Amino acid sequence: MNQSPFSLSGTRVVLPSIMTQDIIKEESLRDDLRYYFMSPCEKYRARRQIPWKLGVQILKIIMITTQLILFGLNNQLVVSYKEENTIALKNLFLKDYSGVDEDDYSIAVYTQQGVYDSLFHVLDQYSQLGRLSVGPISYAENEDGSLLPLVVCKHYYKRGSIQPSDEAYDIDAQLEEACMTHDPKTANQWKAENSSFFDLDFYRLVDIKITFQLKGINLQTVRSRELPDCYSFYVTITFDNQCHSGKVKMYLDMDALSSACRDWKISGTAQKNTHYLLVFDGFVILVCLTSAVLCTRSIILAVRLLQRFARFFHENYNRKVCEDDQREFLNGWYLLIIISDLLAIVGSILKMEIQAKSLTSYDVCSIFLGTSTLMVWVGVIRYLGYFQKYNVLILTMKAAFPKVLRFCCCAGMIYLGYTFCGWIVLGPYHEKFEGLSRVAECLFSLVNGDDMFTTFAQLKDKNILVWLFSRAYLYSFISLFIYMVLSLFIALITDAYETIKNYQKDGFPLTDLHKFLREQRDFPFVEEGSQADTYVGFSTFCCCKRYGNVTVMLKK
Repeated sequence: MNQSPFSLSGTRVVLPSIMTQDIIKEESLRDDLRYYFMSPCEKYRARRQIPWKLGVQILKIIMITTQLILFGLNNQLVVSYKEENTIALKNLFLKDYSGVDEDDYSIAVYTQQGVYDSLFHVLDQYSQLGRLSVGPISYAENEDGSLLPLVVCKHYYKRGSIQPSDEAYDIDAQLEEACMTHDPKTANQWKAENSSFFDLDFYRLVDIKITFQLKGINLQTVRSRELPDCYSFYVTITFDNQCHSGKVKMYLDMDALSSACRDWKISGTAQKNTHYLLVFDGFVILVCLTSAVLCTRSIILAVRLLQRFARFFHENYNRKVCEDDQREFLNGWYLLIIISDLLAIVGSILKMEIQAKSLTSYDVCSIFLGTSTLMVWVGVIRYLGYFQKYNVLILTMKAAFPKVLRFCCCAGMIYLGYTFCGWIVLGPYHEKFEGLSRVAECLFSLVNGDDMFTTFAQLKDKNILVWLFSRAYLYSFISLFIYMVLSLFIALITDAYETIKNYQKDGFPLTDLHKFLREQRDFPFVEEGSQADTYVGFSTFCCCKRYGNVTVMLKK
């Protein structure tokens, strides 16, 4: 039987050519995958490619940490200045202040004469502020140069008549407000001109608020060759009689706002040039932008590589890439680095604005810089993972985290139940249970074995029923959480650690991706739901496998 030489020849030429192209395509994909999972040092040895991301991360850690230290030292001066001024004002304006707040209030008075004496003491001290204060502080002025007066406002029930002996009262719950102003220049006339204002009906009195504004200059920054800031202090002194319990609580609250001084001159010292700090902050922003761009580029390349791998598997084996293998390409470290870069950029901008005296949000800036520095140092774990001994810790955390999270959700329900129960029952009798947040903090300290005896001993035993309930409540909580919940929590982590050690000794389960990198071609069909939960967790271990000469501990 005669066949066409052309068709026969065509078959002999085309088929080997197609097979060769498929093999080249497969090997190219395998090489790219191996290169993707290499460490920075292995990538340099393989293709002589400089690990730019690693260099940028090292530089970023040094710069962000330096920036944080410089800002933290300056912030400590600001905070200490505000706190010391608050203590100074309490000693100046609160009569018989001991230097330590009694509770959530500063001091308390128990007699009518004590209220009058404390009230007049505030007004007298305000009038003599210039002669009393040892710090650079003075009265605030209006734009026209006149002094801002002190304002005294009292709030009281519109009408009230109380006869405790007859167990009778007649109260109009509507509050009224009466205010007066006090100018330090007219200190000799204020008592005579406002005598009726200070005729207080304590049965009707709810509270008295005294507000005034002061100005100050933070001179301690001169020692660090920084320009001193000017401050506005908004002071509020409150006489709280809302409980009408015979105890009038006194509070002194102060809000301090800093701003650039309008007229200043410094001589005799070398003034630090703030432009250097601004340039440094600008360079930090540039490094963070570079880091974010490089990590974003790596994420895009990983997605494209995943698409190539998925398309190859579909065309050659008619299979879809399993979710475990897909997660191998999704590097959470890159997302962490990008978030830290964004936080560092925002924090650096706020820091530059603060140095330029355009903003005073020290706390907001501290949150951004502190969180970004935390994430940057956590990101160092990614590079420690390239060493097998350190990698055991990282893989244990990855393996245990899902189970620990589910366990905490269940234990959290019990914890919330104890929190609400302790607050409603023990709150009136124990200072550690007065608020929901304080209850949660107290129970958390008990779980860690802190202040156990103090918590038992501080409960007031005037109510025997509550005392008995408190013992059952505390004993059951401590026994349940320390002996059961905490032990199970530790057991979950220990189990994950032992699992990792066993798989490092005996070998990790292979997924399709691992078999492909090992040049294996047996890809059995896996039905959905046929694998145990441990198989799902194995995807977190795959990064520490060795493929030929490639040691994959954490994805680059």
